[in-house]
Amino acid sequence: MIKPLVSLALSAAATLFSAVAADAVELKAAVFRVDYRTQAPISRFDERPADFAFAGAQLATQDNATTGQFLGHTFELATVATDVDGIAATLAGLRADGVNIIVVNARADEVLKVADAAPDTLVFNAGASQTRLRQAECRANLLHTTPSDAMRADAVAQFSSWKKWSRWFLVHGSNPADRQLADEYRRAATKFGLKIVEEREILDTGGSRRADTGHVQVQRQIPVLLQDAKRHDMVVAADASDVFAPYLPFHLWDPRPVLGSGGLRPVSFNPATESWGGTQFQSRFEKLAGRYVTEADYDAWVALRAVGEAVVRTGSADVQTLRRFMLSDEFELAAFKGQPVTFRNWNGQLRQPVLLYDGRINASVSPQEGFLHQFSLLDSLGMDAPETKCTAFEGDN
Repeated sequence: MIKPLVSLALSAAATLFSAVAADAVELKAAVFRVDYRTQAPISRFDERPADFAFAGAQLATQDNATTGQFLGHTFELATVATDVDGIAATLAGLRADGVNIIVVNARADEVLKVADAAPDTLVFNAGASQTRLRQAECRANLLHTTPSDAMRADAVAQFSSWKKWSRWFLVHGSNPADRQLADEYRRAATKFGLKIVEEREILDTGGSRRADTGHVQVQRQIPVLLQDAKRHDMVVAADASDVFAPYLPFHLWDPRPVLGSGGLRPVSFNPATESWGGTQFQSRFEKLAGRYVTEADYDAWVALRAVGEAVVRTGSADVQTLRRFMLSDEFELAAFKGQPVTFRNWNGQLRQPVLLYDGRINASVSPQEGFLHQFSLLDSLGMDAPETKCTAFEGDN
């Protein structure tokens, strides 16, 4: 009786192996990073590492391989960096290699350029936070893992409301991106019943940023520029250009907390996050990269982990199949943020908590306690379905 049982067991194993082999998926993905000519950051701590965004994608690929190996799935990753002029040629090379999943770390205009040039690929925005990419300028093949400026502004506004800091002094820069970010904070203040008692603009005059004279000049100007403001509870900084916000804490005329682009900042992830299994994530990342994680690394990681989860659940590498699944109610991903993250099916934005980070610890996490929503508390951050101006996802609702 032993031989027939062994034979049956071997036959069953062979059948299972054949089924797995038949369903095995080979998926090629890439992280596409656009490098720009920029000034040095204000602080040496903000210098970008050479593998910025790439390391997070490499960790996600390892994680996907660990999960996928039991089903025979394989995940291949390419990491490419180019300047603006090289986008078309680099993208053509990736597509010729059979890459149909692209994670982009770039500014808004270049993200759209990639999405428009490759309509048959699934593109993830893992760097541009401008809300317009999730509104009128959305694309059907473009999903977003980095939080929008609207989500970040709402995270600050909820925390401000919870703390009963209802009077804002809004300080913004003079560049177009700064003014757009200021608009997000104005919208968030109105949404949550807060009052902006005064606004002031700080001009970007260029010049030295890291020289001693540059630091001292800005530090001396801040108290003078911001003196005699109307009574306020906090200062909200809208500085998308990294010109002045880091100087605000401890240099204000009136001692007040600073939130936004300086002080307590709304971020997707940071090296201090240890809750919800974050220590395990941080340890694995640091072992791989030899440095601390950045937001860009996390945003790239969660994009490729979402793809890996969709591949395992659907058994497919077809981008439309993966996209439909990720936008469906069946999809969710554990992402070290205390609750599963999902995608909004009206604009492709990843629903996720936003961490309020002071540079050393997470002071809080939004959504804040007491802010309710009829479907998901996470939809209290950013543009909700009734507010959407995105029409590209209408068939997915």
